[in-house]
Amino acid sequence: MSQYRVGIIGFAHMHVNHVAEVFGKHPQVEMVACADTVPLNPELRAAPYTRQWNKDHMVELLSIPAVYDSYAEMLAKEKLDLAIITCENAQHPDVVEACAQAGVHVCVEKPMAMSMADALRMSRAVRAAGTKMLVNWPLSWSAAARLAKNLIDEGRIGRVLQVRWRSGHTGPLGDGVTHQGVTDKGGALSGPEKGATWWHQTAAGGGALLDYCCYGCMVSRWYVGEQAQSAYGMQANLDSQWGDASDNGAMIVRFPSAYALMAGSWTTLDHGIPTGPIVYGSEGTLVVEQREGQEVVRLAYGGGNEEVLTPQPLQPGERDIAEAYISYLDEGVTPHISLQPDFNLECMAILDAGVRSASSGQQEVVSADAWTIG
Repeated sequence: MSQYRVGIIGFAHMHVNHVAEVFGKHPQVEMVACADTVPLNPELRAAPYTRQWNKDHMVELLSIPAVYDSYAEMLAKEKLDLAIITCENAQHPDVVEACAQAGVHVCVEKPMAMSMADALRMSRAVRAAGTKMLVNWPLSWSAAARLAKNLIDEGRIGRVLQVRWRSGHTGPLGDGVTHQGVTDKGGALSGPEKGATWWHQTAAGGGALLDYCCYGCMVSRWYVGEQAQSAYGMQANLDSQWGDASDNGAMIVRFPSAYALMAGSWTTLDHGIPTGPIVYGSEGTLVVEQREGQEVVRLAYGGGNEEVLTPQPLQPGERDIAEAYISYLDEGVTPHISLQPDFNLECMAILDAGVRSASSGQQEVVSADAWTIG
């Protein structure tokens, strides 16, 4: 078994706290270095899940020996095999291109990019360099979500007619919010302090539409099993006026044989209803939900007729992004479809159409002839 030298680029996304930790625990990984990206605006305060807090937390937790001010310098001085990309969405293409030129594989945190143009830059860069890229989705590691897809493919609810997805909390840096891999809760940041973070800046790739509707794009493309045709998007800044990015967003997506409804909110105090995927079929309904702390899949057929299935745990080698990526590099194990670049380009095309629609006020096509890898 090979050993892999891994570095981190970017601490803007708090998912770094979980992603880097699972890589750091992998027996074939050596965490050797890290560097942050340069934000559009400096943050005003270090509090749980801000970029400085994320950086300090991970450097201490993983005992990362080399901390660079510039990722370009890190790539030049360190012989990395793989880089974890958890910077702001707008910087994904620049970072991935730099890694590709240095011959470094990349693990990019969802969404793949903030636009289809940026996603294509990333795909072309790794193809030209012969390096690997996987896109990490927290949903990929849900055994219930994978069981749901298997049940759909078995025809347990008939033809898929509609997929629904809703995500929500009080914001990435909301008071009391928690994120995977960390027990600390978000502090009571002021409006201007939140506004200084990339999450609330459109130019940096912030906003609830990108942050949360991307999940709906991914899961609907995955469950429907065909590419979408068009999308209608809407977004609003309802309660975050100190930033210019949306804090609520929604999309309606048309597939050839189905449609999807998705919404994301940073103003949600309580979910109220299941937030996982809900799939309506010609013969029944499927819901991924929590019951007594356990994620399950509920199948409902009308008249009170339903069954609840508990998924089997994911097998070693596919339980998290670190296991999947190392198995891919070390043994050539094909990654789950949700991680693969070509699949993520299709998801990005859906999200891109929704973003364009939110600006134009018109329904937008999902793909175009110009969107080829080349």
